[in-house]
Amino acid sequence: MQKVVIYSKSWCPFCVQAKRLLASKKIDFTEIDVEREPAKMQEMIKSSGRRTVPQVWVGDTHIGGCDDLFAAEKQGKLDKLLAS
Repeated sequence: MQKVVIYSKSWCPFCVQAKRLLASKKIDFTEIDVEREPAKMQEMIKSSGRRTVPQVWVGDTHIGGCDDLFAAEKQGKLDKLLAS
């Protein structure tokens, strides 16, 4: 299974939703809290081109934010990415 990384903030409701989806699918993920690690925010922006959280990666593939993650799940793309 591919490694999953989510950049988030503790108070972000979209981050909570994204993490709940991953947890409901029993997907282990690494969470990077950009408030606790401010340098990671710049890393996230450079990698994704986006300034908002959450930002989710499956392996080397950038999924995007919460809406993108839910769309990938609905379309069956998330499971395919995880298995690749």
